[in-house]
Amino acid sequence: MRNKVRVLVVDDSRYIVVTMTKKLQRDPEIEVIGSAYDGREAVEKVKRLHPDVVTMDIVMPEMDGIKALEIIMAECPTPVVIVSAQTSENTEPIVRALELGAVDFHLKSSATKLGGMETEDDGLAGKIKTAATSNMCRKVTEPEISGGTPDFLKPGSEKKTPLSTLVVIGSSTGGPRALMQVIPFLPADIPAAILIVQHMPPVFTRSLAERIAQASKLEVMEAREGSAIIKGRALIAPGDFHMVINDKRNISLNQDPPNMGVRPSVDNTMKSAANNYGPAVLGVILTGMGMDGTLGASIIKAKGGRIFAQDETTCAVYGMPQSVARAGYVDKVYPIHQMARKITEACTIPVGVIA
Repeated sequence: MRNKVRVLVVDDSRYIVVTMTKKLQRDPEIEVIGSAYDGREAVEKVKRLHPDVVTMDIVMPEMDGIKALEIIMAECPTPVVIVSAQTSENTEPIVRALELGAVDFHLKSSATKLGGMETEDDGLAGKIKTAATSNMCRKVTEPEISGGTPDFLKPGSEKKTPLSTLVVIGSSTGGPRALMQVIPFLPADIPAAILIVQHMPPVFTRSLAERIAQASKLEVMEAREGSAIIKGRALIAPGDFHMVINDKRNISLNQDPPNMGVRPSVDNTMKSAANNYGPAVLGVILTGMGMDGTLGASIIKAKGGRIFAQDETTCAVYGMPQSVARAGYVDKVYPIHQMARKITEACTIPVGVIA
């Protein structure tokens, strides 16, 4: 019998703490070992109790959950699941927490509802157990920035550098943090268009796009129906919509059934990209749980494209990259702090041309 997942519950409401504790302890694989009612107490108890996972509220007195998360990640890295009452009107704090290293998030209303049924895949208990398996031991190095500007990116070289690559990036658990270590380090005049599929609910993807855009040289936005695929632009699939490429080579969004339980699906976008652009496609699989991206990678490879994957040591959850690697579709494996430079270098290889 495996050990129980030891959880520290952090929330400024005693009612929430008691209710959540009762709900979590219904799961035979979870043990709540303590509670904290503000960020300062949370940091102190993480250091003293060494929980496997922390559930963290955001809005608290003394020290909020964002500041507590920053300290925990810096001083005693521990998997954190954000449990928040933030609504669709204010998703920025949750997205910020995911960037800082929170493994996942859960809405407080469902986390504290004692009645009704929840599947393990979308319930808090399931997210806690996934978080307990995440890699928090290694402090991620800052992305590497190569010295100087490559000739193909220097002013005046644009006419010699057609849009030669379509980069499709797929990520899930731990993805927002990984994306912030890749997209802001790509040059504005990279001769590639970029499509990003991150497993997130509606509205949250818009906040993610806005935050990445603020830090990036590229134009970054949430994709819309008909969005143009052009070099120097990164489009993020909106939550609850599959993102594919239509016959005019623009973006088309749809709500076809979820693929392997997810919408947007990395597979759907990669398949569409491969069918439209063949060998000009570079697929990149980052941290995430499950197998989404494996089928898409197989189609990219069959059409002559390439696949990069994030290495195990820098993944929060080594699920999606591992699945693609085990299937034999990965050309190169890189730590996250090298990925931006490797993508940029790969975009100079004339494997195809996007018209």
